[in-house]
Amino acid sequence: MFRDRQDAARQLSERLGRLRGQRPLVLAIPRGGVPMGRIIADALGGELDVVLVRKIGAPGNPEYAIGAVSEDGSVHLEESARRCREGWLAAEIDHQRDLIAQRRSRYTPVRAPIDPAGRVLVVVDDGSATGATLAAALVTLRQRKPSRLIAALGVAPPDTLERLGKLADEVVCLESPRDFHAVGQYFAEFGQVEDDEVLALIGQPLADDPPSKP
Repeated sequence: MFRDRQDAARQLSERLGRLRGQRPLVLAIPRGGVPMGRIIADALGGELDVVLVRKIGAPGNPEYAIGAVSEDGSVHLEESARRCREGWLAAEIDHQRDLIAQRRSRYTPVRAPIDPAGRVLVVVDDGSATGATLAAALVTLRQRKPSRLIAALGVAPPDTLERLGKLADEVVCLESPRDFHAVGQYFAEFGQVEDDEVLALIGQPLADDPPSKP
């Protein structure tokens, strides 16, 4: 079990230490992945940005992902989504697309997302149950032609890691329990991350950047 997201991030930073000097682009999945992404980016001398994907939660169980929507508008559905009413699913997809647009305008209102082409990418989340959200992010980012695509997360079940391994060049996961039920089980502290914290974290300069002149 991890103490908190910061604990997991420090452990991931150690596992990814070979990337120091390559100035990786760390792309965190909001909101829980952002505190971890900040620590990892600073530890590796990289840049931090967000990759915007939204989970489509199952009716009556919104924490269980039956698909995901990416910022480019693409939709990735699990087999279980076929059991949902078509009208409900279409409305939910539209809703998640709207939320993605709102988040981008709020998180990076004065600049475009950092271009991942040719970069070593580290896609960070605190954990994943079905892998739907992280998988959608990896599929979308692969199309942007990074030099290497790495998924980094605290915890996920073995079948999810197997799935992610087919989409990423490398998957770094700290814990992979077979009796997995929910990500929050494996963190002693797993509080909700608010938008204000995300804004503060992605606005921070690199740890080794010189202070700006007045």
